[in-house]
Amino acid sequence: MINEKLPKIWYGGDYNPEQWDAEIWKEDERMFKLAGIDVATVNVFSWALNQPSEDTYDFAQLDETMDRLYKSGVYACLATSTGAHPAWMAKKYPDVLRVDYQGRKRKFGGRHNSCPNSPTYRKYSALLAGKLAERYKDHPGLVIWHISNEYGGYCYCDNCAEGFRNWLQERYGSLDRLNKAWNTRFWGHTFYDWDEIVPPNELSEEWGGNRTNFQGISIDYRRFMSHSMLECYKLEYAEIKKHTPNIPVTTNLMGFYPELNYFEWAKHMDIVSWDNYPSLDTPFSFTAMTHDLMRGLKSGDPFMLMEQTPSQQNWQAYNSLKRPGVMRLWSYQAVARGADTVMFFQLRRSIGACEKYHGAVIEHVGHEHTRVFRECAELGRELELLGGKLLDARTEAKVAIVYDWENRWAIELSSGPTVALNYVSEVHKYYDALFKMGVEVDMVSVEEDFSKYDIVIAPVMYMVKQGFAAKAERFTANGGTFVTTFFSGIVNENDLVTTGGYPGELRSLLGIWAEEIDALFPEHNNQIVLKQPWGGLKDSYECGLLCDLIHTEGAEVLAEYGSDFYKGMPVLTVNQYGKGRAYYVASSPDASFMAGFLKNLCEEKGIKGLAALPDGVEAARRVKGNAEYLFLLNHNSEASQVAIGEGGRTELLSGAVVSGSVTVPGKGVLILESERQ
Repeated sequence: MINEKLPKIWYGGDYNPEQWDAEIWKEDERMFKLAGIDVATVNVFSWALNQPSEDTYDFAQLDETMDRLYKSGVYACLATSTGAHPAWMAKKYPDVLRVDYQGRKRKFGGRHNSCPNSPTYRKYSALLAGKLAERYKDHPGLVIWHISNEYGGYCYCDNCAEGFRNWLQERYGSLDRLNKAWNTRFWGHTFYDWDEIVPPNELSEEWGGNRTNFQGISIDYRRFMSHSMLECYKLEYAEIKKHTPNIPVTTNLMGFYPELNYFEWAKHMDIVSWDNYPSLDTPFSFTAMTHDLMRGLKSGDPFMLMEQTPSQQNWQAYNSLKRPGVMRLWSYQAVARGADTVMFFQLRRSIGACEKYHGAVIEHVGHEHTRVFRECAELGRELELLGGKLLDARTEAKVAIVYDWENRWAIELSSGPTVALNYVSEVHKYYDALFKMGVEVDMVSVEEDFSKYDIVIAPVMYMVKQGFAAKAERFTANGGTFVTTFFSGIVNENDLVTTGGYPGELRSLLGIWAEEIDALFPEHNNQIVLKQPWGGLKDSYECGLLCDLIHTEGAEVLAEYGSDFYKGMPVLTVNQYGKGRAYYVASSPDASFMAGFLKNLCEEKGIKGLAALPDGVEAARRVKGNAEYLFLLNHNSEASQVAIGEGGRTELLSGAVVSGSVTVPGKGVLILESERQ
């Protein structure tokens, strides 16, 4: 479990007592008890209070907060507060200030405003983390460390330019190797001195955020920026571990946030935590996929839900209220998919600045007689009832979907073939079909061990890194089912095309080669026409976005294009490879094809959904020892019936024993415990 001091699902959130006076603190304590709050994340943005000047540290208020919370039964998730540097630091040491994408030097303000390669920032952030760890190492209320906050945002200053050159020297060793990797003979870019290399922004190679003249340069700069911020995190991590080696350390991630390679980050985090902020219209399968990705960052380990709003957000275009029951429903969705905490931003609403309209457990009215507080208190009661029963429970999926941040960067920077290609959306299409079938899925990295899965799906695997093709071949040869799609196997990790025919290194595994790639306008479609009946699939389906014009080299053609000059060319193939099968989907199919296709693959491997699910009902499972816990979550407003089979199961929140068929209330949740089969 995360920390044995509190052996239950933690319940709490971000708390900023420094924004209030002592009378409010007393009221907070009373209301925390009413709501069942047992963990507060404190000191998130208090660097200026902790260190009012270069040589002065003042932890008196934090001392009082830590002691007061603990005495009232609330443990501390203690942040290092390094997500926003103090004004005095920006004034005295301007190297701490970032230079933006347009090459402009920032002034003090906002947050995420520190250059990750600033010597000043690295020095003082590590110093502060060390002082905090030394001071609170023996505090009984400390249960976890929270470094900085929501890392992100790139810098293009001179320190970053120098750091980039040093990083490149380590990566490539010589300018000859770098020039080859970046293909710098294109447009006369050959470099003869490391100092000739500059960061790619609107003053050099890029424009519009994701348009670039040189993909190799831009992808490497994203790698470097992710690495630079990770180095800042690791400096603080090392200082903390000197004093508290047995207390876990995390930092809050942001789901599919594009700028950082979270699979690399997770290697240096004791537990993954993340902030979940879907909109009212976000598909609930997308939120589920994001939870599964966060669980997958550390190969299935439970994670922390560090932030969610009790109701309203303040920074989206349309900040809708969470309808009654939705906060509870979405909280259990996180728990169902691996969260061992349920935490909010924020516990009490701020009264000023940009987050004063962001929801909180305690609203501006200041008392417990609100819908939001009543819902929070009821959830707190239920989590207390569950105790530690679900802690450390795991998911046992037989299907994996491969996701890779660097592949995403390469696709977004690819200069074609279509602006409509969205890597995350294509991944979600596959996930959504499995989700609706109730099939458990792990979201995994290209480095994951595939041998524990029966099916591995790698949508739009444009960038094939060294060793990936061989791993996919071994997996398939040993009996696995491998699936990939159009626009796969095109380039290596330096974004250089693998010549000899697409899909490059995957060509032997798939038994095909692709000659051309047609980009369809949004209003245009082609068709997937099956050559013979297969399972419950219809004769024809719609497809679009991109169409690979492929030829077979041993693969069997299952379906052909239905129109245009490439009518009759393969669009869906399967290749027998050793004991397994490798499928290639040469276009982006409609949802009905995806559902039938993946249903057939699961049936071939004997993979069943957790339940026959009505539309709008979600199923997830966690297992622990000899017990399994089936979560049924109804995203509909009306009640739904779900068949769960014979054999008694205990519903944990009510104690009822059920079998056969169960009714899941609208926006409701059932957690059904049974012995593992």
